[in-house]
Amino acid sequence: MRPILEVILALLSVAGLMSLSWLLMGHILTPAGSERTVSLVPGTGDGETLEQSIRGLLWLRGGGLLSGDVLIVDCGLTPAGRAIAAALCLREPGVECCPASELSVYIKQKAKG
Repeated sequence: MRPILEVILALLSVAGLMSLSWLLMGHILTPAGSERTVSLVPGTGDGETLEQSIRGLLWLRGGGLLSGDVLIVDCGLTPAGRAIAAALCLREPGVECCPASELSVYIKQKAKG
């Protein structure tokens, strides 16, 4: 019985150290300061990868590894792709969409406010 208990304790210790290492690396790699960022996601075609990209960024934001908004940049989305992008913008807070031609205007607006 004692060897089994030792193995279980060793596994729990390793899991604890790995979790602690993960948290420390996350804080080391997280951008420092109070500046908020904007993550750009280029949207092309039917937007088949948009939802996965947005969910990944929102997961990082939820874990505290990313701060700021997510911007879908329309780089040639089809009407179906625009519909997916619009649905993501309505469903997820902090997700916005803009055409590539208006990207500089968006950045200037974010810099002001």
